[in-house]
Formats: sequence, structure tokens, C-alpha cells
Amino acid sequence: MSKSDNCKDSASKSSDVGICDVNNMLHNMSTVDNNLSICANCGKEGANNICNKCKQVKYCNAVCKKVHKKKHKKDCEEHVRLAAEKHNEELRIAAELHDKELFKQPPPAEDCPICFQQLPILHTGWGYYSCCGKVICSGCIHAPVYDNQGNIVDNQKCPFCRTPYPETDEERTKKRMEAGDPIAIFNIGSGYRDGLDGYPQDHVKALELWHRAGELGYAKSYCNIGYAYKFGLGVEVDEKKAIYNFELSAMAGDAIARHNLGSRELDTGNVDRAVKHYMIAARSGQNNSLKKIKELYTDGQATKDDYTDALQLYQSYLGEIKSPQRDKAAATYEDCRYY
Repeated sequence: MSKSDNCKDSASKSSDVGICDVNNMLHNMSTVDNNLSICANCGKEGANNICNKCKQVKYCNAVCKKVHKKKHKKDCEEHVRLAAEKHNEELRIAAELHDKELFKQPPPAEDCPICFQQLPILHTGWGYYSCCGKVICSGCIHAPVYDNQGNIVDNQKCPFCRTPYPETDEERTKKRMEAGDPIAIFNIGSGYRDGLDGYPQDHVKALELWHRAGELGYAKSYCNIGYAYKFGLGVEVDEKKAIYNFELSAMAGDAIARHNLGSRELDTGNVDRAVKHYMIAARSGQNNSLKKIKELYTDGQATKDDYTDALQLYQSYLGEIKSPQRDKAAATYEDCRYY
């Protein structure tokens, strides 16, 4: 089977005009074998003066190029047009594939290793423990601990590994970083960004650590990198790189980054795309995204179905994270609100 036949078979499987059809047309228009240096005007070998527009024909000198210009003009313009059409089609397909990945619902947050319920996205609803590298929900952190006789005992230990709380957490966090723990690496990066926890303020170092944590799978790292490019923290302001990192973060499951993408689309007038982002963020527990869809519905930019769907998605998230134990912790401690 010829290359042309393969292209036709591939094109028939799509409802759109295939790139292969354009390739075939470009191939059929080739008037000179590019492997041979033959002048398109006089036929002499050794031609190396190429047409500046289509790059398909060669001439032995500028004189031949000028003489052949009128004869070549129609084919040249058609070749340029088809090449542009092919390029645009490739861009369209690439954009479709990108959006297919971008608008997938990301995997939910991990479960608490003690109660095995999905962890909330609100940072006050969970805590990270550098002794064992576990993320534990607020309900399990503040749940009472009993001895064998049923008496409440001192709970100044890690809820998971039962290691006593240290006076300072810096050394354990550094050890976790050396072990490749992405959350520890991210936290130290944040220490460098803010100049806290004994770290000097160093935005470049923070970015270096966030990139490392992101490569290890911690979605929030790319969101912070996005902010760095958005506001010029340690790097030059670069909106494209900011968006790129927000997208990486969103696709990995960070709801704040997803909300940011929705807000950007809304700012540029792409309401449909904004709603898509807000919907995904609402399903992931981003309450601000739910509020934005409500605002859009009130303003007539989103439909009633959009708002109803967003409410149902957010309620599904709440159903997965709510528990009496977490509610009790939130009612007792102001910093344990988890939704």
C-alpha cells in the first residue's frame, strides 16, 4: 500500500478533513526533486538558489529566478496556502488533544491513612507530619487516644506513627526532603519564599525546590510556580509560563490552580471554558468556584443547569469528606475548619 493510500485510509476515519490529504496535495505539487540541484528555469545542475516563499524549487542564479517567477507564481502561492492549511490543522488537532487532557476530572485527594476518608482540600482540614510523612485529617489529629483501660492518655504524639512532637521540626523536615518526600521539599521551598522557619528569603531557591516537588508528583508546587511567573518572584513575569504551570497543577488535581484558570478564561471572555474549569474545581471542593458559577448564573452568563450541576458536584465532594469526628474537631478548634 502506498503512502498516499495510507493517508486516505487515515483520513476516512475522521469526520474532519485529514492532514494527510493536504500532505498528498503538497507532494503532488513538488515540481523539482529536492535531492537534485536542478534549476527550475534552465534545467542546469548545481542550482542552490531556493525560492524564498515555497522553498520547493531551485535556481542556478537570481536571473533564472526572476525569469521563472511568473511561471512559478501560481504553484508557489498554492503551495504556501496548502502549507499554511496543514499547519493550522496540526495546531487545531494539538489544541483539541490538549483540551481533552486539560478538562478531565482529576483524581480525588488521597484518603486519610487513619480513618480512610478522603482528605479535604482546605488546608485547615489536615496536617502534615514530618516524622512519617503522612497527611492526616483534622478529625484524626484531635481524636482522643485511650489506653487499655479506656482512659484518655496524653496525645502529644503523631496520630499515625506515635512519635512524640519535637520542639523544632526543621531537622525532621530536612531528613524527609533528603528522602525525596515531595511535601517536605515543597514546605522548605515555601520557607525560602517567605524567609521563615530559619530559611533566608530566596525566590530562586524556592522555585528550584518547587520544581523538584512537582516532578515528584506534588500538584500544589506547580501552582506556586505559576504564581512566581505571574508576579515575577525570582523570575521575569511571563503570563504564558504562569498559565502552563497552573495547567500542570490543575491536571494533577490542585483545585486552586483550576479556579485560577477559570478566572483567567472569564477575564478574556471565554465564559464556556471558564464554566468548565469552575465545574471541575467545584467537584474537587473549591467553594469559590461554586460561587463564581452562581454569579454567572445570576448575571445570565451561565444556565440554571450549570448552577444545579455545580451544586450537585460540590455536594458529592462534601459527602466524601464529612464525618462526625471532623465536625467535632472543627467545632472545638477554630483552625480545624475543613469545608
